[in-house]
Amino acid sequence: MTRSQKPSVFQLGEVREDGDATVVAGWGLGMCASQCTCHRDPADGQLRIREDGAGGTLGLRSFADGGECDCCEPWTSAELLAVLRDTAAVAALECQEPAAG
Repeated sequence: MTRSQKPSVFQLGEVREDGDATVVAGWGLGMCASQCTCHRDPADGQLRIREDGAGGTLGLRSFADGGECDCCEPWTSAELLAVLRDTAAVAALECQEPAAG
């Protein structure tokens, strides 16, 4: 299995199919690395999200020459669904286990 850098996730959202498109909504993404500069809009310094409904990906827009970066790759809808699944599994474990002490 190959691993690569992804943008950080600070807010969970939803993933759903809508006809031929995959809708990824409500997610909050942060920087992929603390020193990364290619994802900040030169006009105002803010991050911009890049969503590809046809391809089912969610990532950060790159302002590097050519519009592509090599510092990270977008999340796929399958990966985001796995994040939701794993978060729900952890929440269920926390609810089942009584507090220690």
